[in-house]
Amino acid sequence: SNILKAEEKKGPLPVGAVATGLPNQPEAETTLAFAVERARGAVDQALETEDFAAAMTALAGLRAPVDAFFTDVLVNSDVAAERENRLKLLGQV
Repeated sequence: SNILKAEEKKGPLPVGAVATGLPNQPEAETTLAFAVERARGAVDQALETEDFAAAMTALAGLRAPVDAFFTDVLVNSDVAAERENRLKLLGQV
C-alpha cells in the first residue's frame, strides 16, 4: 500500500487488466496475477453467500504469491510498461 500511496502522489494510478506473458516477465509476477484472478472469483462467490470465512481463506491464499512477488520483482522498473503493469497488479491485490 505504501508503494501505491507514493505513486498516487505523482498522478492517477494505472488501472485495467494486468498483462501476462510479456517478454522477460518474472514468474512471480505472472503467478501473482493468476492467483489474484482465482482469489477474486472465490471472494466474490463467498461474499454473495456471506461466507466471510471462505472469503478470508481465499485472500489468505495470496500470501505466498505476494511474498514471492516482493522478493523477486522490482515494482519500480525503469521500463514504463513493466512498472505500469506491476502497479496495476498491486492495485488489484
